[in-house]
Amino acid sequence: MKLNERSVAHYATCDSPTDHAGFLRKRVERHHHHGHHGTSYQRRWFVLKGNLLFYFEERESREPVGLVVLEGCTVELCEAAEEFAFAIRFDDAGAKAYVLVADGQAAMEAWVKALSRASFDYMRLVVRELEKQLEEACTSLAACRKSPRKSSSGRRRHLSNPALPPVQEKQHVLENGYSTWGSDPDRDGGHTKPPPLPPRRRSAAGSSAPALQESPVSPETTCFAKLHHWYGQEIAALRQEWQERQKRGHP
Repeated sequence: MKLNERSVAHYATCDSPTDHAGFLRKRVERHHHHGHHGTSYQRRWFVLKGNLLFYFEERESREPVGLVVLEGCTVELCEAAEEFAFAIRFDDAGAKAYVLVADGQAAMEAWVKALSRASFDYMRLVVRELEKQLEEACTSLAACRKSPRKSSSGRRRHLSNPALPPVQEKQHVLENGYSTWGSDPDRDGGHTKPPPLPPRRRSAAGSSAPALQESPVSPETTCFAKLHHWYGQEIAALRQEWQERQKRGHP
């Protein structure tokens, strides 16, 4: 694309996005005939678009009075008579350096940050870093997909010390489709425990309900079906007692 003064001026004032804008004072060095030189500062309106830094005489000006191409340069703070000064210095020997002065600390930091990120060299570094991160993410994802999933059936490692060998979970023995009590022979010296017994109610005095007999079920019995049958007899006896109370009119 061929650029000329007219197209550049149009780009500076068109509605394209602006990366940064504001007033800065630009240092101007004047040389006199007798070898003396003086320094002055001109207040200009600066507009940053991409890697092009335009500056205008006024904010409402329609044409820029100057342009700085931000390639092959560095932006750094500098020592100057004015406070909040920074400079744009180019790598080429003998190239002109631009010394600018902001209105305050915050404005100076914002300009230095924006100008340092404006060049295509910086954008290339950012793109390379993003490509590297993308490649690492794709490699990690591919490795996760190839690795087999860990099975959680029956084996687990010690939570307190992962270096210890995995512990084999013991399977509970089922009898008649139900898990039994005391099926772990390693507990209590290899002896099984009887199931917990619920509280028993004695028959009321004078009740015609049949007295409950001692359980024929051995305490060592682990069969749920037998225990269910025995405790069902007690419930049936209590129900019969309640029905007889209702017949006699007692609650």
